Amino acid sequence: MPTTKLARLALEDGTVFHGRAFGGSLKDFEGAGEVVFNTAMCGYQEALTDLSYTGQILTMTATEMGNYGVAPEDIESAAPCVAGFVVRELSAIVSNQRATRSLSDWLADAGIPAIEGIDTRALVRRLRMGGSMRGVISSVSLADASDLDLVARARAIPSMAGANLAAKVSPRCSGTYEEALGEWAPRGGMFVETKPTPKGRAPGSRFRVAAIDCGAKRNIYRHLVERNCDVHFLPHTATAADIRALQPDGLFISNGPGDPAVVKTVIETLREVAGEVPTFGICLGHQLLALALGATTWKLKFGHRGANQPVRNLLTGRIEITSQNHGFCVDETSLRAAGGEPTHVHLNDGTLAGFRHTTKPIFSVQYHPEASPGPHDSAYLFDVFVEMMSSRKPVGAAEMERAQAALAAI
Repeated sequence: MPTTKLARLALEDGTVFHGRAFGGSLKDFEGAGEVVFNTAMCGYQEALTDLSYTGQILTMTATEMGNYGVAPEDIESAAPCVAGFVVRELSAIVSNQRATRSLSDWLADAGIPAIEGIDTRALVRRLRMGGSMRGVISSVSLADASDLDLVARARAIPSMAGANLAAKVSPRCSGTYEEALGEWAPRGGMFVETKPTPKGRAPGSRFRVAAIDCGAKRNIYRHLVERNCDVHFLPHTATAADIRALQPDGLFISNGPGDPAVVKTVIETLREVAGEVPTFGICLGHQLLALALGATTWKLKFGHRGANQPVRNLLTGRIEITSQNHGFCVDETSLRAAGGEPTHVHLNDGTLAGFRHTTKPIFSVQYHPEASPGPHDSAYLFDVFVEMMSSRKPVGAAEMERAQAALAAI
């Protein structure tokens, strides 16, 4: 049940919202980070465990959260990773036969501070007008910390620009991921059921994918496993020699948090190996590939976060509704100068949402084709990656159209 313990959310612009505390711990709590918002109607559990939100206080724009509780099967990493959570209303009822506990109890065990009962519409308007801001969630009493004290603490938080958070969440050692989509697997498509074999290897062989893990969502790996791939994930410190030692059929670079321009270890490695084998990047991986080629990135005003982001595939003309979570963007002009060609564009603001290299087997997207929960319009991109590993050729319009049409026919 929601508590009556008071809490506050203070922004660096001096705004302070007063509400009620939940999550956190039994004692007074305080959490600090960049305040961002997500427009998805559901999926709070997947968002809270998306490592791309590390260092951020997440606000959900939908009115009520927690109504279907928490189910262990739906998490995207080991535990909630946000710096704080903000909702308009926390449901007092958990109505879902799959749930094992309430949202509040789950956050409390993880030590994640959360606040409910504030006007999230007003908060989101402020973030849209002023951009993402640093903020503090606190349940400390006014006697111990005034509103001005909390605002000062918010202003002292390091900026997300220049923050190498991928180094914080990347696995410390390499390993394999073996779980497939299971009952959630789509029926149909190009490679989900046909299970192709890599060229030059024995029938039944699987594609070997080396994945540079900067904070990957589990469902990305599930999609690859479902498509007959053996996923070998590596820490962000992996060298070109580490990748080549696996003799992979393909290279994948994952999503993750923070400023892509400062993840130097991955950028340097990709400069050496990207394109030696078919290479695919998602979100932060998209940005890192662009940087490795010589492009630049810039910080968006308030980012793209939600399960309803429209994207046009420039190679096929089809529109995709996508799930996105990012605060940085690749500069299109610098990308073209580096040999990249835009393949997808965000229809809300015209920013770059995907690209391919004109001569090397490299492509990437800024959004999440594995979205769970969320739209499945972009799941064909995993099929494109598999086809690229089969042909070892750069991705083209024909491959995109064939994979997208197969998905649409399901």
